[in-house]
Amino acid sequence: MVNPFDLKTVLLAKHAQHVVLVHFPVALLLTAVGFDFAAQWRKKPILATVARYNIAIAAIATIPVMLTGLLAWQFQLEGHKLKGILLEHLLFGVTSSALIWVVWWMHRRASRNVYRLPVELFAALVVAVTAHLGGFLSGVNVPN
Repeated sequence: MVNPFDLKTVLLAKHAQHVVLVHFPVALLLTAVGFDFAAQWRKKPILATVARYNIAIAAIATIPVMLTGLLAWQFQLEGHKLKGILLEHLLFGVTSSALIWVVWWMHRRASRNVYRLPVELFAALVVAVTAHLGGFLSGVNVPN
Protein backbone atom coordinates (compact mmCIF):
# COMPACT_ATOMS: atom_id res chain seq x y z
CA MET A 1 0.00 0.00 0.00
CA VAL A 2 1.23 3.50 -0.85
CA ASN A 3 1.79 5.92 2.01
CA PRO A 4 -0.26 9.10 1.30
CA PHE A 5 2.25 11.20 3.26
CA ASP A 6 5.32 10.01 1.35
CA LEU A 7 6.77 13.11 -0.36
CA LYS A 8 8.09 11.08 -3.29
CA THR A 9 4.58 9.75 -3.94
CA VAL A 10 3.00 13.20 -3.64
CA LEU A 11 5.53 15.13 -5.74
CA LEU A 12 6.25 12.53 -8.40
CA ALA A 13 2.73 11.23 -9.08
CA LYS A 14 2.13 11.01 -12.80
CA HIS A 15 -0.86 13.38 -12.94
CA ALA A 16 -1.93 14.41 -9.44
CA GLN A 17 -0.38 17.88 -9.49
CA HIS A 18 -2.36 19.04 -12.53
CA VAL A 19 -5.63 17.75 -11.13
CA VAL A 20 -5.01 19.60 -7.86
CA LEU A 21 -3.51 22.85 -9.20
CA VAL A 22 -6.14 23.45 -11.89
CA HIS A 23 -8.69 24.55 -9.30
CA PHE A 24 -6.74 27.67 -8.32
CA PRO A 25 -6.88 29.67 -11.57
CA VAL A 26 -10.47 28.56 -12.18
CA ALA A 27 -11.65 29.74 -8.77
CA LEU A 28 -9.59 32.93 -8.89
CA LEU A 29 -10.89 33.86 -12.35
CA LEU A 30 -14.52 33.24 -11.44
CA THR A 31 -14.08 35.21 -8.21
CA ALA A 32 -12.40 38.06 -10.10
CA VAL A 33 -15.24 38.20 -12.61
CA GLY A 34 -17.77 38.29 -9.79
CA PHE A 35 -15.93 41.08 -8.01
CA ASP A 36 -15.50 43.06 -11.23
CA PHE A 37 -19.22 42.85 -12.02
CA ALA A 38 -20.03 43.84 -8.43
CA ALA A 39 -17.62 46.78 -8.70
CA GLN A 40 -19.37 48.03 -11.83
CA TRP A 41 -22.85 47.48 -10.42
CA ARG A 42 -22.23 48.94 -6.95
CA LYS A 43 -19.74 51.63 -8.13
CA LYS A 44 -17.20 50.50 -5.54
CA PRO A 45 -13.57 50.86 -6.70
CA ILE A 46 -12.30 48.62 -3.89
CA LEU A 47 -14.12 45.67 -5.48
CA ALA A 48 -12.34 46.37 -8.78
CA THR A 49 -9.04 46.31 -6.89
CA VAL A 50 -9.94 42.93 -5.39
CA ALA A 51 -10.82 41.68 -8.88
CA ARG A 52 -7.50 42.95 -10.24
CA TYR A 53 -5.52 41.09 -7.56
CA ASN A 54 -7.53 37.89 -8.10
CA ILE A 55 -6.96 37.95 -11.84
CA ALA A 56 -3.23 38.63 -11.39
CA ILE A 57 -2.87 35.60 -9.12
CA ALA A 58 -5.03 33.53 -11.51
CA ALA A 59 -2.74 34.44 -14.42
CA ILE A 60 0.35 33.44 -12.46
CA ALA A 61 -1.35 30.21 -11.37
CA THR A 62 -1.91 29.19 -14.99
CA ILE A 63 1.83 28.66 -15.45
CA PRO A 64 2.23 25.62 -13.15
CA VAL A 65 -1.14 24.29 -14.32
CA MET A 66 0.00 24.35 -17.95
CA LEU A 67 3.37 22.82 -17.05
CA THR A 68 1.85 20.00 -15.02
CA GLY A 69 -0.71 19.33 -17.76
CA LEU A 70 2.06 18.96 -20.31
CA LEU A 71 4.05 16.75 -17.93
CA ALA A 72 0.98 14.57 -17.33
CA TRP A 73 0.68 14.17 -21.10
CA GLN A 74 4.31 13.09 -21.30
CA PHE A 75 4.10 10.71 -18.31
CA GLN A 76 0.67 9.21 -18.98
CA LEU A 77 0.78 8.94 -22.78
CA GLU A 78 4.54 9.03 -23.27
CA GLY A 79 4.12 11.97 -25.65
CA HIS A 80 1.84 10.17 -28.11
CA LYS A 81 -0.31 12.24 -30.43
CA LEU A 82 -3.41 13.60 -28.71
CA LYS A 83 -6.89 13.08 -30.09
CA GLY A 84 -10.51 13.41 -29.06
CA ILE A 85 -11.43 14.93 -25.71
CA LEU A 86 -7.80 15.10 -24.60
CA LEU A 87 -6.85 17.23 -27.61
CA GLU A 88 -9.91 19.43 -27.09
CA HIS A 89 -8.99 19.82 -23.42
CA LEU A 90 -5.46 20.87 -24.38
CA LEU A 91 -6.70 23.42 -26.92
CA PHE A 92 -9.31 24.86 -24.56
CA GLY A 93 -6.73 24.89 -21.75
CA VAL A 94 -4.25 26.93 -23.77
CA THR A 95 -7.06 29.26 -24.84
CA SER A 96 -8.24 29.58 -21.22
CA SER A 97 -4.76 30.49 -20.06
CA ALA A 98 -4.36 33.04 -22.84
CA LEU A 99 -7.73 34.61 -22.04
CA ILE A 100 -6.88 34.86 -18.34
CA TRP A 101 -3.69 36.71 -19.28
CA VAL A 102 -5.66 38.97 -21.65
CA VAL A 103 -8.10 39.82 -18.85
CA TRP A 104 -5.17 40.58 -16.56
CA TRP A 105 -3.65 42.80 -19.23
CA MET A 106 -6.97 44.62 -19.68
CA HIS A 107 -7.19 45.21 -15.92
CA ARG A 108 -3.67 46.52 -15.88
CA ARG A 109 -4.04 48.82 -18.89
CA ALA A 110 -7.25 50.65 -18.07
CA SER A 111 -9.74 50.53 -15.25
CA ARG A 112 -12.64 51.68 -17.49
CA ASN A 113 -12.44 49.41 -20.51
CA VAL A 114 -15.89 48.79 -22.04
CA TYR A 115 -14.79 45.44 -23.49
CA ARG A 116 -13.39 44.05 -20.25
CA LEU A 117 -16.61 42.59 -18.80
CA PRO A 118 -17.64 40.78 -22.00
CA VAL A 119 -14.11 39.39 -22.37
CA GLU A 120 -14.22 38.27 -18.72
CA LEU A 121 -17.52 36.48 -19.32
CA PHE A 122 -16.11 34.81 -22.44
CA ALA A 123 -13.00 33.75 -20.50
CA ALA A 124 -15.19 32.28 -17.75
CA LEU A 125 -17.20 30.36 -20.36
CA VAL A 126 -14.05 28.95 -22.00
CA VAL A 127 -12.66 27.99 -18.58
CA ALA A 128 -15.95 26.23 -17.76
CA VAL A 129 -15.82 24.22 -21.00
CA THR A 130 -12.18 23.33 -20.31
CA ALA A 131 -13.08 22.16 -16.80
CA HIS A 132 -16.02 20.15 -18.16
CA LEU A 133 -13.74 18.34 -20.60
CA GLY A 134 -11.19 17.77 -17.82
CA GLY A 135 -13.95 16.23 -15.73
CA PHE A 136 -14.53 13.65 -18.45
CA LEU A 137 -10.82 12.89 -18.59
CA SER A 138 -10.57 12.44 -14.83
CA GLY A 139 -13.68 10.28 -14.69
CA VAL A 140 -15.75 12.74 -12.67
CA ASN A 141 -18.25 13.49 -15.47
CA VAL A 142 -18.44 9.98 -16.87
CA PRO A 143 -21.92 8.40 -16.70
CA ASN A 144 -22.24 5.21 -14.63
